Amino acid sequence: MPLYRYVKSAPSVPHLRRGSRGISFLFITLGIGILIWTFWPIVSFSMMSGDLFREIVTPIQDGTAYAAANAVTEDSGLTNPNTWFPTAPQKKVVTPVNTYTLTIAKLKIQDATVMIAGDDLSVSLVHYGGTALPGEYGNTVIFGHSTLPQFYNPKNYKTIFSFLPSLKAGDEIDITYDGITYKYIVYDLTVTGPSDLSALEQRFDDSYLTLVTCVPPGTYWQRLHVFAKLNRPSP
Repeated sequence: MPLYRYVKSAPSVPHLRRGSRGISFLFITLGIGILIWTFWPIVSFSMMSGDLFREIVTPIQDGTAYAAANAVTEDSGLTNPNTWFPTAPQKKVVTPVNTYTLTIAKLKIQDATVMIAGDDLSVSLVHYGGTALPGEYGNTVIFGHSTLPQFYNPKNYKTIFSFLPSLKAGDEIDITYDGITYKYIVYDLTVTGPSDLSALEQRFDDSYLTLVTCVPPGTYWQRLHVFAKLNRPSP
């Protein structure tokens, strides 16, 4: 007696297969678009800012200590400026006022709060304790956060310095300290390694300002230093 076996095949629905391919293609395209959207600012910064890079001036000598410091920095998201330069911690200082404001019209930053010797970059910019006060002879050093330019908000201290790399020589930075407004003019930008201490150097022949943030945007691989000098009125 012959034995028979019936096998039921799946129905052939060509239009459904075509629709599945279309959805897959859509998601692949969307994924590639998101990757480009995320990484293009990093790639473009690296391509366009090669002339800003310089050698590390005063690196941390102890590799173990440096690795530990970087581990702390990564975990804290760089919100605490005390972890940026572990070999040169900022000093707690007593000043007539403990906050002042910074304005960069080109970047639409208006009256951003700067905390002297502060320890949280998510709530304000931080004037590195022990560096010169605005208007004084020496170098005023201010730290600020940056992120991907797509998320830039000049009123959000977690993103406030994202467009700092777009500043050029001749751009103006206004600081209002203790009721007096000081105008600084940008004259140079450099990119250094994360252990470079040159931003903290003090020069006493005039009044200087250095702004510091992480680059490329959205990373903490290097540091951008924006150097400016007080614009003194002609006698």
